[in-house]
Amino acid sequence: MLMEVRLNNVLAFNKPVVFSANADMRTKKFISNVHQENGHNIVKSTAIYGPNNTGKTCLIKGIASIIDILLNNEPHLLPNLFTHNSICELGIAFLYDKKKYDYTITYDAQSEEIIYEHFVHKFYDEYGNEKSDTLILKDIKKQEFKCIDPNVEPLMEVVANKALLCHAIDTSKFSKLAEIKQIITEFARSIDIINMNNIPIDQTIKLLKNENNIQKKVVNFIKQADVYLDDFKYAEADMDIKLKKNGKAIADERALALPEQLLDQLKLISVYKGHPVPSMVFDSTGTKKIAALASYIIEALEKGRTLIVDELDSSLHFSLTRAIVALFNNELNDMAQLIFTVHDVTLLDCKRLFRKEQIWFVHKDEEQVYLYSLADFTTANTGIRDSTNLLDKYKKGVLGALPDPSFFDSLLEIKSKY
Repeated sequence: MLMEVRLNNVLAFNKPVVFSANADMRTKKFISNVHQENGHNIVKSTAIYGPNNTGKTCLIKGIASIIDILLNNEPHLLPNLFTHNSICELGIAFLYDKKKYDYTITYDAQSEEIIYEHFVHKFYDEYGNEKSDTLILKDIKKQEFKCIDPNVEPLMEVVANKALLCHAIDTSKFSKLAEIKQIITEFARSIDIINMNNIPIDQTIKLLKNENNIQKKVVNFIKQADVYLDDFKYAEADMDIKLKKNGKAIADERALALPEQLLDQLKLISVYKGHPVPSMVFDSTGTKKIAALASYIIEALEKGRTLIVDELDSSLHFSLTRAIVALFNNELNDMAQLIFTVHDVTLLDCKRLFRKEQIWFVHKDEEQVYLYSLADFTTANTGIRDSTNLLDKYKKGVLGALPDPSFFDSLLEIKSKY
């Protein structure tokens, strides 16, 4: 599970920001929203609010870049445009096999090199104090090199800096380094990152092709979403479907109608009152997104994966978005985690849905982008409690991260031409 993300000079973030999924156990409300393991407490879901074009998507892109680095993929990492500095600082803390690990990475976007990496195992001593053991330390600038396997240290000065140490060295000869590689890659592969405005359907198609337990759960999830479907399936036999040449019968959603997926798309069948019809043509955008999202949700819940979704509420009814969040907050959910950006203010609810540390905001001014939690608004300083009407506070601008559109001048300009 993801515990913390740190970004500095990455995309919109010109100053250091920290996103945390750690739970404050001084609060006993909604304990079912917290995964507790080996002294670590992690919230199972997190909502991120903020105006358009402030940094919500940049946060998710920053996480995606870290995951790419952990998997030895090209990170596509861009520094902040206005700092004129190519050095990007990243960090991630996560829980793997009941242990907490933390990776700090410094990436030079100009040379495309990792100039600093520090991987540690964090634990609590007998007095409850957090301690750390360094597993890897590679600092090119200070020429500091340390590894849990001392046989690796002589190689650290000469190995290429294009990848993390465990990817740059043949780990088959170093068992402890191989174990580190397994830890970071298995964690990274347990994370799915999707954008609801461009969500691919291929994951759901893949699961629907196989008649197994997960396939049945995906179908049931789609049916139970209350979109008036009797059934949803993948039909191996071709249906007699005539597509208009002008494309009007093709899906409007670009990501749901890619040419290479067109044949599979045509075989996705929705059943309404006993009548099978091609989903691509007859279903609404929201229904198609639910079908595409279903496989990610079911696999997250089934396998304890972390699902990160940009614009979760896009084309979805607010009650459906709320129900999805409730699935992850449920006490029956053990390790699955949901992190999402959202505009739906009906989810600003600490009375029935969230703990305060589960709600985050992105705010932007002329100087920088800020990332902060509702938990930062203490009862003593702001009077905000779990019972507070958060929607009212948000509308009044007390919580920040609120747009202030002014379209009246545009209207006057338009009308002045007539």
